[in-house]
Amino acid sequence: MVMELIYQGKTKDVFVLGNKDYLLKYKDDATGKDGAFDPGENSVGLSIEGLGYANLKLSQYLFKELIKNGVPTHFIKADLDEKSMTVKPARLFGKGLEFICRLRAYGSYLKRYSGYVKESQPLDYFIEVTLKDDEKGDPVISKPSLIMLQVMTKEEYRQCKKLTRKCTKIIKACLNRLGLELYDIKFEFGIVDGKVAVIDELSGGNMRVFKDGKSVMPIELSEIVTNEGKVTDKAK
Repeated sequence: MVMELIYQGKTKDVFVLGNKDYLLKYKDDATGKDGAFDPGENSVGLSIEGLGYANLKLSQYLFKELIKNGVPTHFIKADLDEKSMTVKPARLFGKGLEFICRLRAYGSYLKRYSGYVKESQPLDYFIEVTLKDDEKGDPVISKPSLIMLQVMTKEEYRQCKKLTRKCTKIIKACLNRLGLELYDIKFEFGIVDGKVAVIDELSGGNMRVFKDGKSVMPIELSEIVTNEGKVTDKAK
């Protein structure tokens, strides 16, 4: 099938296909700083062999979980051998937004509010919205600003917030069954087939997950979830 490269991202390249669907090609690059993985960073900090495959495998699994629970998404199919995912076209909100659902105080949230909150303090599905803007550090933006700047309507914001909470609960339950705890997770939304839908990916790079008080890295997370709790030697 004819395809054209239209965007080179930090962790994926994006191609448009001849039928107007899109193909996301996963890389082994990860966001981080000083050689350490961090899903909250805005630049590539390291490359991990097998990461692209692991992120795609987990994304495929979680997209299917969401679809099974009635959540609209852009997912069509994944090709694990090619490390690629075929998705429906989507209209972004502005230049892209991230809805972050926080279950525990960690990462940038803890840095901002350390005078008021303790590390890992429970949060009640607290939702923040950030602009996708690497140069400005993905600044947090409020609902009034989003509406005033015509990035989205009040109803679109309501739907995104509702879906963020619903998707977080679905994924949290999935992880809990395997003895894992979700600290925070970020989602991207767009308009797909006229509806607000989950887009981009659902990988270890989009969330912080802990097991027995220790952070679970993306490859191990993918192995645990997609193999129903059985970790292979490769992921250990």
